[in-house]
Amino acid sequence: MLNRIKSELLNLGLKFISVDEKIVRMILETSPSNVNEIVILPAVKMVMQKILQKLQNKRIYGRVYNGELNNVKVSIIRSLIGAPNCAIAVECLKRCKTKIIIRLDVCGGIENYEKKIDIGDILIPELAYCDEGTSPQYIREHPSLANDLDSINTPFARFQNLFTGNQNIFISRPNISLHDILLNEGTILLANKIKGNVNLWTTDALFCESLDFVRALQSINIHGIDMESSILFLLGSLYNLKTASILSVTDLPGDQKYDLLNSKEIHPDMENGIDNTIKVLIKALPKIKYNLL
Repeated sequence: MLNRIKSELLNLGLKFISVDEKIVRMILETSPSNVNEIVILPAVKMVMQKILQKLQNKRIYGRVYNGELNNVKVSIIRSLIGAPNCAIAVECLKRCKTKIIIRLDVCGGIENYEKKIDIGDILIPELAYCDEGTSPQYIREHPSLANDLDSINTPFARFQNLFTGNQNIFISRPNISLHDILLNEGTILLANKIKGNVNLWTTDALFCESLDFVRALQSINIHGIDMESSILFLLGSLYNLKTASILSVTDLPGDQKYDLLNSKEIHPDMENGIDNTIKVLIKALPKIKYNLL
């Protein structure tokens, strides 16, 4: 009886809000009006905590933390890890007044012949390969996306027998203006740590980064691995949102000493890299606001 009364009261309330507002309230636990035009979207708890330490005039609305960074109003929302979680967050943000989404988080680094990548470096990718399971679902539902995206055949077939997985890997890209502001401001602030003109690989499986996996990525000049950026860029294009990623390298898959799966120690620059990434974003925010809003 009590559950029936609760359901009736809930349904009564739902009659007075739109479906879009219902979705935002259900997932972000607040009204769409409480989300700002610029959203910072970390996935990892430690990164979220570090950004919140810098946030001034903080106000909390459900899962949304509002405040100011460098006198720019922002919302900070933790997406949680993985492309499905990132997509759910973006689905909410497209139903708010949000115009800019910046993924600030961590990634793995891949060394190759053209560019040396170290822990503590900051990657600002100019593209991401969609080797996760979420992007293909959106491309299936929105076939026109396939006409606008470049793609490659999976590089893994050259290194191992494939029984499943994405055979055709689509490529998504950030908003070029947002990417360029982050890269330019980062280069001014920390030229020796910023890595521009880098390619990112987005995957679902953190614990499947074998030596064959790393070799395949090196063969197509990949510099970093994450679990969210490709779907963020893809949905940015689909929903007309300006998106970009700025990522701190925290491990080196395939490295004998600092592979996450084998390492028994933490690199001294790991936390410094996250702190520096936050500094770059804070410095860039006024230009982002002035040029892109």
